[in-house]
Amino acid sequence: MTIAAKTKYETVIGLEVHAQLLTKSKMFCSCSASYSDAAPNTHVCPVCLGMPGVLPVINRQAVEYTIMTALALNCTIPENAKFDRKNYPYPDLVKGYQISQYDMPFSQNGYLDVEVDGATTRVGIARVHLEEDTARLLHRQNAAGETYTLIDVNRSTAPLMEIVSEPDMRSPEEAREYFVKLRQILRYLGVSAANMEEGNFRCDANISIRPAGSTEYMSKVEVKNMNSFRAVYQALLYEADRQVEVVESGGRVAQETRGWVDGEGRTVSQRSKEYAHDYRYFPEPDLLPLSISRKWVEEIKASMPELPDAKRQRFMGEYGLSEYEVNLLAETRDRSDYFEAAVAAGSGEGEPRQKFAKAVSNWMVGAMARLQNASNVDIRDVRLRPTYLASMVDMIEKGVITGNIAKTVFEEMFNTGKSAQDIIADRGLMPISNSDELKSVVHNVIEENPKPAQDYLAGKEEAVKFLVGQVMRQTKGRAEPGLAADLLREALDARR
Repeated sequence: MTIAAKTKYETVIGLEVHAQLLTKSKMFCSCSASYSDAAPNTHVCPVCLGMPGVLPVINRQAVEYTIMTALALNCTIPENAKFDRKNYPYPDLVKGYQISQYDMPFSQNGYLDVEVDGATTRVGIARVHLEEDTARLLHRQNAAGETYTLIDVNRSTAPLMEIVSEPDMRSPEEAREYFVKLRQILRYLGVSAANMEEGNFRCDANISIRPAGSTEYMSKVEVKNMNSFRAVYQALLYEADRQVEVVESGGRVAQETRGWVDGEGRTVSQRSKEYAHDYRYFPEPDLLPLSISRKWVEEIKASMPELPDAKRQRFMGEYGLSEYEVNLLAETRDRSDYFEAAVAAGSGEGEPRQKFAKAVSNWMVGAMARLQNASNVDIRDVRLRPTYLASMVDMIEKGVITGNIAKTVFEEMFNTGKSAQDIIADRGLMPISNSDELKSVVHNVIEENPKPAQDYLAGKEEAVKFLVGQVMRQTKGRAEPGLAADLLREALDARR
């Protein structure tokens, strides 16, 4: 496809994101929602199985989590909401319908700002609503080549929150950034594990193209079966190119549902796209409409943590950190909490506090991140306490230990969970700050390195840096660099 062909069209993308909620029980019954490692069909009851005569009971926590998420996405919370029956025949719906929400959801008219290449796009949020998850179908093949399907009902009726965006995204890059940022918010709130690899965070994408400058919407394609951020990006990239090729060759894009085949890097047709009326929505007769009091909404709002965007702005203003640093530190709520716990354990206000915070940040985004990646350890499982990191930074700033010693100490702190004081005492790493103790080392270094010594005497001041390095090597980093440099100059000057 030519560049000219691509620039003739605009891509229009909207995402429907499903996130399972971290409640103890399921949406409409008391069965445990912690079924991920359970044997098939062990977390079930007559409600999960859709037995005749059973009645659903609403999970209050799931409703609160949905409203909390909607507030985080700047949505309006109406005073009244209801559940509806969404009817469609599929084996994973044991009742033959899904309890969802249609025209009176828990929220509407929100937005989420995303940044790509320095440009900000405001993506509208049409609604955040609540429904029940379906059972899980496992497709198998026996030795004779015959195919069959097993049904695991453990997932059935788990609380499932759906976040529906407006078609405001104009590129796969924006869609990926929206999806990543949405996951970060859900994890900050603690309402969902939001792990795509575990299936509790899923995305369907609606994508269409239209002539550049047009405001009309064309036939849209729904893309399913994307199980990673990379897959979402690649599927949308492929589908946008495919639709342009169809139109450029004189064809018409069919409104349909297509599946992403990750191994082949392409989408394939699955079925014609359903419309809302195909589901024959009607109010759920077994559940009364809900009245959402303003007091309840305010209580939910008051319980919410500081969100990523606000935290990043505060970190830059309060601690004087760069955008790069705050993006790393605020990546997860646990990481930002660790950082602030370490800073709080330090002392001072104003500039001294900012200097201390900067030092803590340097260790966290540098050595700690490297060690975490090497050992695949999440910040929640790091053995090094925030207070121990603060104590080590304080020791460096007060000149108690050198930067070289700190590197050794930090790695052992990370691996063992011991304090800097204990490690320094156990390994005899206390810095050498006594000039008499260093003089013999300085003498040996000068004798062993006559060329740099002669260079210094010839007026090359830079030679002292090399000799200081040799002193640090012989003392295993315990020498105070400034004192070592002074003693070297003194000894060399005496030889003039």
